[in-house]
Amino acid sequence: MVLNPHNRVPTGISGLDEVIGGGFPRGSMIVLAGNPGTGKTIFSALFLYNGIVNYGERGIYVSFAESRETFLSNTYNMGLDFEKLEKEGKFRIIDMLTVKGEAAPSILETLLEEASRIGAKRIIIDSFSAMAQAFRETHEARIVLHTILSRVTRLLGCTVILVVEVPYGENKIGLGIEEFVADGIILLNKTKFNRRILRKLEVLKMRGVPIPEAEVVFTLKGGFKVFPPFKPKPVEKPRRFQPQPDTEEYFSTGSPDLDEMLGGGYPRGSLVLLEVGEYVSIPQFHLIIAPTDQNFLAHGRAILSIPSRGVDHNLIRKWLEEAGFTRDEINKRLRICVKENPELKPEPYLVTFRGESLAEDYAKYLEVEQKLIEDTDQPILHITGVDTLIDMYGARESLSVIRTYATRVRETGGLGMLILKPGYSRLAKIFAATADVHLRITRRYGSVLLYGVKPRTNLYVLEMDMSKGYIMPKLTSII
Repeated sequence: MVLNPHNRVPTGISGLDEVIGGGFPRGSMIVLAGNPGTGKTIFSALFLYNGIVNYGERGIYVSFAESRETFLSNTYNMGLDFEKLEKEGKFRIIDMLTVKGEAAPSILETLLEEASRIGAKRIIIDSFSAMAQAFRETHEARIVLHTILSRVTRLLGCTVILVVEVPYGENKIGLGIEEFVADGIILLNKTKFNRRILRKLEVLKMRGVPIPEAEVVFTLKGGFKVFPPFKPKPVEKPRRFQPQPDTEEYFSTGSPDLDEMLGGGYPRGSLVLLEVGEYVSIPQFHLIIAPTDQNFLAHGRAILSIPSRGVDHNLIRKWLEEAGFTRDEINKRLRICVKENPELKPEPYLVTFRGESLAEDYAKYLEVEQKLIEDTDQPILHITGVDTLIDMYGARESLSVIRTYATRVRETGGLGMLILKPGYSRLAKIFAATADVHLRITRRYGSVLLYGVKPRTNLYVLEMDMSKGYIMPKLTSII
């Protein structure tokens, strides 16, 4: 179905319009439901404010939950100056905090008068749950719902959001009648994921709008931001990677966002464990590794890598070339360890191993490492795909050599990164005890999530940032 953009009301809420096909249907009634503290008021305020400021659609906020002064103060602290818009005649707040049962019939009349007077196109009723308590009987609330639907949304062309409180432990939305009358239903959830806050927006219903992804992640950081499912993006105007500065204590991860998340970067002489969850693709977890290896190369340091299964050496070279590094730089300061293969085309950056004796191969690995340190006169970055080691040498021997390797990294003041893919949960606990930094990357509701186990961090949504002319991770905390 092709949607007419003129029949859509853009919400202006970051990411949401992409999920719901451009906005809410014009002249519709939307139920916004959720437990206390899930972000319903922030969502509603942004919908109104964006409508007035960005789309020229005046709005009304009918409040049964808080006074006019509280609403104006709270939203002003969010950077939304509704008082200014009210003075300009573009906004009206109707304070119904003290409405009792006998005054209930006046609610609708007041709303209709104000909507007509200022030419409102967006209306918030916060909350319908509190409004319904002003009526003596449930059927009165049902009549009001139908009246709002026909007179306000249809005749005046307003898009109305009914805020509905869902008590903890309840599955039913409001009185159970709202969902049958509404054109759309959005449910906000705040849950726990590994003892961290995870927020989910679920589109339960949206008439006339196909919703490929009904469940998406959102955050209240900086307002209200929805994350459409992760999509890779092309680099339109490639530029060379610009290095990030290191400190005496930390190697920069190469990403300002990741440095901030970790409190400065990776400690010098440390071992980093990146535990990769199911359904996380190679390009997705590469977003976390790429800035670090690029930063090492840009600072004139070397990289010694044993790639994970599925990561071809040509792919690594391609990634670095796309970040602006020359073939000469790659040949001099990159070494990729691969198993001997008669069909393998020799390259200056390739180091071949027999893959039969771990002691023999590790001795060769140390020779390559020492040569790189001498040539660059700097510590180096080790990137190791644990699955590759286990496939060649078995779990026990791989564990033993990684412990030895961790000591070596600390002695040389370099940085070691272990990439652990799904299927090694027992080993993950052992490696986690050895690692100085432990990160996990996983997927939920179409989003790629990253968090620190050691040091402990919030959940972050991982996106691709192409604004600098090369691929960088963009991290947004879920709060």
